[in-house]
Amino acid sequence: MDIITDIVSTILTQMQKPTLAFLIGGMMLAALGSKFEVPEPIYKFIVILLLLKVGIDAGISVREANFVELAVPAVLAAAIGMAIVILGRATLARWRGVSQLDATATVGLFGAVSASTLAAGMAVLDDEGIAYEGFIGALYPFMDVAALVTAIVLARLAAARKAATAQGDGTMTLGGVGGTGIPAVEQDLIKGILVDTMRSPAISALILGLAFGLFARPESVYASFYEPLFHGLLSVLMLIMGIEAWSRLSELKGVAHAYLFYGLSAPLVHGTLGFGAGLIAHHLTGFSAGGVVLLSIMAASSSDISGPPTMRGALPEANPSAYVGASTGLGTPVAILSIPLFMTLADHFIGF
Repeated sequence: MDIITDIVSTILTQMQKPTLAFLIGGMMLAALGSKFEVPEPIYKFIVILLLLKVGIDAGISVREANFVELAVPAVLAAAIGMAIVILGRATLARWRGVSQLDATATVGLFGAVSASTLAAGMAVLDDEGIAYEGFIGALYPFMDVAALVTAIVLARLAAARKAATAQGDGTMTLGGVGGTGIPAVEQDLIKGILVDTMRSPAISALILGLAFGLFARPESVYASFYEPLFHGLLSVLMLIMGIEAWSRLSELKGVAHAYLFYGLSAPLVHGTLGFGAGLIAHHLTGFSAGGVVLLSIMAASSSDISGPPTMRGALPEANPSAYVGASTGLGTPVAILSIPLFMTLADHFIGF
């Protein structure tokens, strides 16, 4: 009974936070037939500012970390982000009736990281007096960017293949086979999609912010401009996405159970992957038990900051009712509630 109370309490708390509260507010406006709208140029400006802020913040964190100590956990974090997307493509995206594009956007958010969930994990460990590496905050951009880019590339590749098949021109099967065993024409297609993805406004802004944080000294403009505006701009973005989500809610009527099951189960599966990677880092580099817990929480979490604007900018055809509802509405509460589970596992296998 206590766990049910905790789940309900966590969900209600999440609904009061800007991400879900403004999303629901936008849906209510649309449901009531309001003519409220935010002009497209303003929306694009908001997205660029949000992603620049996220990138700068991540770049500063990476710059201030010890590179040698960071290397192994960072590689593992990136691998986890990619693995979660690939696993989701093999499960949720294959569910009957589920749009492959919507599923890919959803698993992209589940592969990315919730900074607020990570902060919650740090707070719990701090309260318990459990130590962890100071560079933990620098790990999230590796998992975050790897998951988002992987999801976008796979979605665009699937769309290109579908278009080629529809045209019936044999594009995907003609041509010699390269050294990778992939047809040469398809290798060119993948290369083109990768280049196109990296040049897209959303990913370009995120990477540019990372570069600023890494190689410049943007702390003053970050503290005076980006940080104060961030939560306000995010709330406007979620309002826009809520309006759009309501208009496309009917698309999910037949497959809502798929997103419900995925949203409730995926954080535990992904957190277990993160725990396994943390154990590898522990045996290779002496990564702390607290660090293993936080890596697990990062893997269990789903993005509520960088993910939605990135997906909205890079995959505008995807349905935000699916990817925001499943990740923030379901995945976040489960990820937060799983923190004690991963603390127990770390204590058992490593010891605090």
